Order: sequence, then structure tokens, then C-alpha cells
Amino acid sequence: MKVLVTGAAGFIGGQLWHALWKRGDEVVGIDNFSYGNLDNLKFDDHDFGPEVRRMDIRDRQAIPALFETEKFDVVYNIAGIAPLPDCQSDPVQAVEVNTLGLVHLLECARRTGVKQLVQASTNAMYENETEFPTVETSFHTPTLIYPNTKYCGERFCQSFADTYGMTVTCLRFANVYGPHIDCLRKQPPFVGYMIRELYYGRTPEFHSDGNQRRDYIYVEDLIDLALRVVEHPQKGFDAVNVSSNQSYSVRELYAIACKVMGKEIEAKYCPSSHYWAKYPELYGGAYGIKPEILDHEVNKFSLCDNTHAREAYGWVPQVDIETGLARVVETECRMLAEHDKANQ
Repeated sequence: MKVLVTGAAGFIGGQLWHALWKRGDEVVGIDNFSYGNLDNLKFDDHDFGPEVRRMDIRDRQAIPALFETEKFDVVYNIAGIAPLPDCQSDPVQAVEVNTLGLVHLLECARRTGVKQLVQASTNAMYENETEFPTVETSFHTPTLIYPNTKYCGERFCQSFADTYGMTVTCLRFANVYGPHIDCLRKQPPFVGYMIRELYYGRTPEFHSDGNQRRDYIYVEDLIDLALRVVEHPQKGFDAVNVSSNQSYSVRELYAIACKVMGKEIEAKYCPSSHYWAKYPELYGGAYGIKPEILDHEVNKFSLCDNTHAREAYGWVPQVDIETGLARVVETECRMLAEHDKANQ
């Protein structure tokens, strides 16, 4: 099977490429490296760095030509602007990449007969829910820019599926963690930040009181489902929660990380505004972002129902939070040590 993976040099895209390669698929990986990193393409058994193609999913010439030349069977669109503050700070670019970039891929897939397109979506679309666990078929529309770019993207996915009879599957990721989580990024994901600060013996600063709870999914479990939806495709449009069906607080995850790393560093818990102070552009202009919106984003609860994934695709998450965090600690600490050595 010939497969295209966009965002191939990202945390998730690189590991998806590796899994497809191990399965024997012929894979083309593309990335514009706005967020991607070649380190995400290095594995013990193969380095995909020399093979990745530097391309942007918005390119109106290169992308159609790629589709016409390669004749893909399946497309995984993992490309996108995921950090919520980045989307909120530059909404035009967020829409161009997350929504219009997806529409561009859908049209190329339609024209060249791609059998299935799998879209990386998000459980952030459930940001305004008050009843949990959340299900795929019933939720309020989101408020912030990032989840709206994904929500609108899904509507176009359904439009193409309903209008043209295409098979389009949207995977709504919970908070994904695992090796290659990119803890060196300026604003890394929570798990990556936590491990980095503990590794260097620094006091991590968390936002709010640490009791806010999120649904986490280990990257290998996510990849397993990403493969299954192609092995057992549901015709037309489908949206699937990719979640552990469990939630954990910041304090709980930090306690596990400290135990695994043998650290006894008391974390500092800051007001919600501490997080958003890093993004002064959100407060600029005639209308600044509402404080209650910022507070809700930091303190929101998330828990997704994964019944549909279990029943439709026979998928069951395999990695519990303790095992998963231990694996991440091992790989990220090794990466940090290598990074420090290289920069001495």
C-alpha cells in the first residue's frame, strides 16, 4: 500500500511513518519543518531523515503534482498548527494550515482516487462540554481558534464524504504523550516540560492549582488505532475519539514522574494568568481575549468515551499511564543527555 504522511517529522507523524514502514507499506513523508524536527525521524532500526520531503500542504503546485505522480492509496494528514496559543495569536495562519490545507488535500485525494484520508483532529473540540465522558456525536461548538480550525476541517471532511462518496476518518486525539514528545520546544507539551524541568533539577511552574484533569493517550496506542481504521475502514465519514477513557490531574502525573525519576522537587502552582502572560499578543489590539476564556482553557476538564473505537475497530488501549510515563522519561532523559553533550 502506498501511503502519504503529512507532518511526518512531528512527534506523531514520525512514529506513524515508522509503524507503516515496519508493516511493509511504501511511505512518502512530507513536512515543512515549521514544527517538525529531524530527531523525530531517527529510530534504532532506521533513520527517515534523508527520505523526508520538504513540502507544505498549502502548496498549490507541488502537492497536486505529488498526488498525480505517486497515486496514493491512503493519506494521513498529521500536519497542522497544534499549540493553542500559536493558533490564537495568528488565526489567519491557523485557518490556512489546519483548515484550508486539509481541504487542499481532500481535493487532491478526490481527483486522484485516494481510497481513504485519515485526518488528525482533536478532543479540544469538546472544550465547552459539561457532561462526561464526551461522545463523538453530541457536543457544543468550540470557542477558541484551534479547536474551531479542526471543527471546520471535520465539516469539510464530511462534506467530501457525503458529496463524493469518499472515505474520510477523523481521529480526535486526547492529550498525546510518548517518546519524541519534543521537550526542548519553547513551549513543550505538559509532559515534556515536566520531564525537562525535573531532569535539570529545576522547579516546574504549573498553571492553576494542579487539580485540573485531562484525558491522556500513549502515542503507540494512538498509532495502533490509526492503522486499524485503515485496515477496517468505515465507509463515508467517521469521527473517532482516541482516548484512554481515564483522566489524570497535573498533580497525579507529576507525582508519577517524580517517582520514576527519583526526584523530590516541590512544584510551584501559579495563577492561570501566568501561562497566558507568555503571549502578550493575545491582549493587544482594541479587543483583548477575555480573562474567563483563558481561565476556562487552563482549568477545563476532559474525558472522552472510546466506546466507538472499541466497537467499530476492535481497539483497546494497551499502555497505562505509569508504564507510558516511565518509557517517556527513559527516552527523553537520554535525548537530553545527548543534546547537552553535543552542545558542550
